[in-house]
Amino acid sequence: MTQASDITAIDLSGTWTVTSTDAMHTASMRVPGDVHSALIAAGLIPDPYAGRNERDVRWVAGKDWAIERTFDLPPETLEGDWYLDIGSIDTVASVYLNGVLVLDADNCFRRYRPAVTEALKAGENTLKVLIHSSIAAGARRQAEQPFFIPWSTSNSPIANGNMLRKPQCHFGWDWNIAIAPLGIYGEIVLRRLEVARIEHVTTRQFHHADGAVDLYVTATFHAEEPGILPVHFALGEERVRLDIGVAAGETQLTHMFSIEKPALWWPAGHGEQAIYAVRVETPTETVVRRVGLRRVELITDKDEAGSRFALKVNGREIFCRGANWIPADALPSRINPVAVRDLLQSAVDANMNMLRVWGGGFYEPDWFYDLCDELGLMVWQDFMFACNLYPSTVDFLDNVTAEVDYQVRRLASHPSVVLWCGDNELVGALTWFEESRRDRDRYLVSYDRLNRTIEVAMKKAAPGAIWWPSSPTSGYLDFADAWHADGSGDMHYWSVWHENKSFDNYRTVSPRFCSEFGFQSYTSMPVMQTFADPEDMNIASPVMESHQKNAGGNERIAGTMFRYFRFPKDFPSFVYLSQIQQGLAIRTAVEYWRSLKPHCMGTLYWQLNDTWPVASWSSLDYGGSWKAMHYMVRRFFQPVAVAAIPSKDGETIGFSVVNDTAEPVTVTLDTWLVSLSGERRPYRSIEGACGPDRAEMLFSVVSADLPEDALLFWSFKASNGMAGEGHHVSGTYKALDLQASGLTLDVAPRGDGRFAVTATARGLALHVMLEADVPGRWSDNAFDLTAGAQKTLVFTPSEHGAEPTFHWLDLHACQTHQD
Repeated sequence: MTQASDITAIDLSGTWTVTSTDAMHTASMRVPGDVHSALIAAGLIPDPYAGRNERDVRWVAGKDWAIERTFDLPPETLEGDWYLDIGSIDTVASVYLNGVLVLDADNCFRRYRPAVTEALKAGENTLKVLIHSSIAAGARRQAEQPFFIPWSTSNSPIANGNMLRKPQCHFGWDWNIAIAPLGIYGEIVLRRLEVARIEHVTTRQFHHADGAVDLYVTATFHAEEPGILPVHFALGEERVRLDIGVAAGETQLTHMFSIEKPALWWPAGHGEQAIYAVRVETPTETVVRRVGLRRVELITDKDEAGSRFALKVNGREIFCRGANWIPADALPSRINPVAVRDLLQSAVDANMNMLRVWGGGFYEPDWFYDLCDELGLMVWQDFMFACNLYPSTVDFLDNVTAEVDYQVRRLASHPSVVLWCGDNELVGALTWFEESRRDRDRYLVSYDRLNRTIEVAMKKAAPGAIWWPSSPTSGYLDFADAWHADGSGDMHYWSVWHENKSFDNYRTVSPRFCSEFGFQSYTSMPVMQTFADPEDMNIASPVMESHQKNAGGNERIAGTMFRYFRFPKDFPSFVYLSQIQQGLAIRTAVEYWRSLKPHCMGTLYWQLNDTWPVASWSSLDYGGSWKAMHYMVRRFFQPVAVAAIPSKDGETIGFSVVNDTAEPVTVTLDTWLVSLSGERRPYRSIEGACGPDRAEMLFSVVSADLPEDALLFWSFKASNGMAGEGHHVSGTYKALDLQASGLTLDVAPRGDGRFAVTATARGLALHVMLEADVPGRWSDNAFDLTAGAQKTLVFTPSEHGAEPTFHWLDLHACQTHQD
């Protein structure tokens, strides 16, 4: 039986009470959690995601909120030194224990461990976390700056978020709801200090040679006074005890494990994801670090075009295929590991090997990176600064130093984390504001102070980790335009979306690594039905416009349709066509840039996921369902893929094969001419080879040789078993006088809760989307059929036992003319 005197930790998570400091609102609250979710559960505010409720709940962020609970302590537990272990408070907060101020916090990205021994008492104790309005705190800190620090007003309708170390997308974004949530997000535990606590555990790998690796494990301990601490270091079956004398403050201890013939960690698609568990144990604590043994290098050698940007893992250059990651939900209480695993699995299922954790959200929890480790998803990790200018005062930079030190020590051992990037688009932001354009030197120096602070802290916390100063940038201390310069570094290419250029414009640039590019679509109809009523189903309705956060976004989606397609017949068809054209846009970019390999060595499109139901650049709907584009992504990100790429003058169409595997492949390519009624006739067939990690042009056809009333279809098979198909349209889809496809569906329950759905076409069916009236996932979608062809897909409902009904859309059926 545990004695009260043996208690060393009391978990304080669970049910608390949240009250506005004006005493007008009170509710129960789950901790960890956010205030908005508590108020929704209590019926005090509506769901901000529905209708136009966003505007009706923004007042929550304008108030101060007290979150409190009581807990009991038997008298005998009061011996020793006690502290609170708080994983994350959002953001400017005062923590009181029995009325005694024990902590002033002002950084959502830091772990706080205030000493509380003097404030504790026997019996009932009251813990209160007073979270101050981020709106008021931001305005106050802006007023205290030596000069004005601008923020992106188009992204952030809530002002001055750049003053706070808080997720910047909480203040809005061109895809996020602007409600500035607040709360307690990490663990909150009362702990007794037994000699010393484990502050950090970090690892470094050396001597990846001769079939061995030396793994250095460093533990940092914190003590209030000198003492002797027994410590065990363990790796697999090997366990070593080291007794250490700790001093008051911090003490470090390092142990080296030598691993013979290690199993290496590889990115998805390139090998196994071997994981070793390293443990550091004291009598009261165990910290586990899951380590993957691998070498990572960033290749930036100069060449004729400028300089390279390529990641090399275990001596092999890896073409990075992936997307940008934003927080899994706008309300932190709604984020859970099961849903996030589903999103990450969808990335792997679409042949991705990298995600960029974008710099306007969170450093994700440990379990997120554990999942990436297991799945082989490399992580490009931004520091949390995005699209604004930021202070460079001493107090702000000291706060940043502490944040970077904590986060890097926490995360650097994850094998998935392959690169640390200083910020998102801060160099470009210097040109966005009148103040910084008028006085560039002042703001450039201020930016450099911040960037250098991040770099120094990062390199101190994780010597040897890869640092990249900003995204996009052409290189170190290069403050020029990296949105249109494609010779060096990483590139954000937004001319197609933001400048309303054609999809072909993607083929006018040759990035070394494109870490952002995107095209919007509407979220799928089942998702829309969760926030909009039938009368709202119009792109110009107030509800739809409130779920479009990019200025001019709806007009740009519609304008692109007029460029390429005939006008859709109704709102569901409009939604469908927006998703098809989104996929075609990103496919155009990726297929061309992959064909440039090894000049280009990475394409990360914007964005994988959504934070709430909204029109956006995501390929996954809010909730995790696949948009049309994600099915296309799985095809054009396949390790061996074939693409039809028009020449710059349009006179030829070349068939490019790209091979991201380590083995040579032979590819057999068959092409057909397909009439508008869906009849196929063979055109040309060819067999060609492609070496490992290369792109080759198989052959070209002369555009003028193709009939005007026919489409060019193809299919390929590779010697390693990979296969695919596609079609090419010379000109635009709106110029095609398509005929009705006569598509029919045959549905057969499989007996395991899933359904086999066979689609059969009498004519030409382009971009077929099968849809169900319940949530779920298809084995494939967004495909083509020619006359007499059929395809069987499997639908898996999200809820077992569901009885869905099915329907379909294709390019002809969505248009105004109908037979």
